[in-house]
Amino acid sequence: MSKEIIIASGNPGKLREFRQMLEPAGYIVSPQSEFNVSEADEPYFSFVENALNKARHVSRLTGKPALADDSGLCADALGGSPGVFSARYAGEPKSDLRNNQKLVADLAPYTNKAANFYCVLVYVRSADDPQPVIADGKWPGEIIDVPKGENGFGYDPHFWIPELKKTAAELPPELKNSLSHRGKALRALMEKLS
Repeated sequence: MSKEIIIASGNPGKLREFRQMLEPAGYIVSPQSEFNVSEADEPYFSFVENALNKARHVSRLTGKPALADDSGLCADALGGSPGVFSARYAGEPKSDLRNNQKLVADLAPYTNKAANFYCVLVYVRSADDPQPVIADGKWPGEIIDVPKGENGFGYDPHFWIPELKKTAAELPPELKNSLSHRGKALRALMEKLS
């Protein structure tokens, strides 16, 4: 298996997390932007279909193995929303601030603030790989109204971890990577790849 992986994302937060976890294991990680690859469409209603579509898109355009993630926040009271629409929950253009404001407003009528971050990773050796490697991870927590913390991105300042009494944005990167949905999925994926 190639140790070179093209990450099918332009999200700087995700790229940073992938580098922090993959490079110590000897992987050469490059973002799709280094190959002038545009963002793939995400037309599906499931994380796995979107991640597979993104991985195949990047591999097709680079000729290299690709790793794609589709992840999002799923709030119990909202029937799993924002889900696959997490990045664009408040519409275009993408805005973490507006997404968080919409989430807090949408959850205001509910006492149940339980939510989870969910991540699916798909690794393809080639664009037509008939056996993509798929792994997932889930991170339970709650949504709080007032943001806390400076680390992370997306919904991290509103994602409260009760057992730690902190938000994801208050965690140092190493701790977040050990607990997060993406960290869990990446460890599962690396186990499958080895």
